[in-house]
Amino acid sequence: MQSLRSITDFIRWTASRFSERGLFFGHGTDNALDEAAALVLHALHLPPDLPQFWFSSRLTEEERERVIDLVTRRIEQRMPLPYLTGEAWFAGLCFRVNEQVLIPRSPIAELIENEFVPWVEPSQLQRVLDLCCGSGCIGIATAAYLPDCPVDLADISPAALTVASENVALHGLDQQVNLYESDLFDGLPGVKYDLILSNPPYVGAVEMTELPPEYLHEPNMALEANDQGLEVVKRILNQAPDYLAPGGVLVMEVGNSADLLMELYPEVPFVWLDFARGGEGVFLISATDLSRYAGRF
Repeated sequence: MQSLRSITDFIRWTASRFSERGLFFGHGTDNALDEAAALVLHALHLPPDLPQFWFSSRLTEEERERVIDLVTRRIEQRMPLPYLTGEAWFAGLCFRVNEQVLIPRSPIAELIENEFVPWVEPSQLQRVLDLCCGSGCIGIATAAYLPDCPVDLADISPAALTVASENVALHGLDQQVNLYESDLFDGLPGVKYDLILSNPPYVGAVEMTELPPEYLHEPNMALEANDQGLEVVKRILNQAPDYLAPGGVLVMEVGNSADLLMELYPEVPFVWLDFARGGEGVFLISATDLSRYAGRF
């Protein structure tokens, strides 16, 4: 260890340890080197876009200990990096996270960055709902990209809403974003939404047993659902027509449950979205089509 001196040395050493131990990468990075760089730079309180010439800088003894401590926890506990750093990036924005919320990673971020074009006309959005909001990343990012549109965040978990509230304050959106403790739609005000966005729990019991250890640090209630992962999805599909304005749209992520959903309801015109940066299992459905099939789910 004494031969490790520079930032580059520690990033290389950390990446080697991660690869050696076969860690899973899927919470902000997808490979050992990027994960190592993110961890080391965070430990040194340095930005992710640090100029190259700084990488030859030597670490102090205190800094070495900080890096080694985080590397040890990442390996031995299989703790996802964002829980170690307390932050995650989504749609170009930084969000505070802890083990009370899912780590932001939904491909819906790409829709937000494009202001939902071509699927929705941004200027027509009067009110948006982020249902099962967790950290609030989807709704807060939507508010940041659409500053004239009110956004409601809803979650059944008070602990998750505490994190979401911190993120609302972090981005200075207290006047635009409202939070509701709600079991899906039950605790919401009597309003209609032009756009409902949701990343609900959709992992079935069998799939849960196959997840890498990193995922088991995330809140189970935000991941696992009964009925092969579709219990909450079906509830949203049945109830959403009552909360969508005429011409409104529902966008929902269902991940690997997409195939089962299509198999069960082949007649329903789900529009499955493609993403330039990858990601799948996100559908869009209009209020008109959803009303036509309401009650069948």
